[in-house]
Amino acid sequence: MINIEKITGNKKQFLDLLLLADEQEDMIDRYLPDGDLFALYDGDLKSVCVVVPVNSDTCELKNIATFAKYQGRGYGRALMVYIADFYRKHYKTMLVGTGETPAILSFYKSCGFEVSHRVKNFFTDNYDHPMFEGDIQLVDMIYLKKDLQE
Repeated sequence: MINIEKITGNKKQFLDLLLLADEQEDMIDRYLPDGDLFALYDGDLKSVCVVVPVNSDTCELKNIATFAKYQGRGYGRALMVYIADFYRKHYKTMLVGTGETPAILSFYKSCGFEVSHRVKNFFTDNYDHPMFEGDIQLVDMIYLKKDLQE
């Protein structure tokens, strides 16, 4: 049975999982303290995500990760449905930024997100090493948005 909890203390205990989606700890440290962390359990821990406020109308999904052995089983999607419903009362729009990788962009689009804008050279400017998703080097950040009021 799936159970999703909002974690209020000791968020760094989830660092190993957060690092799957954002592999540089000091980047996670920029949003984790002020972000809401949610953990999805199905027996044991399967997925986590972090959402931060941007302004009074918009929040941003900064990190979502599922342990590799549980990927493709719907846990990430279940977490996306949960947080969209959770934040619907407080925000009009949710943003998410990701690298330009077809599988990840397809996942977000299937969750109701549409491409919003691009931040040129985000990954090359903000990370201390080249970032890759499979064999694709991440350069620009692609932002997608979802209308939470629909």
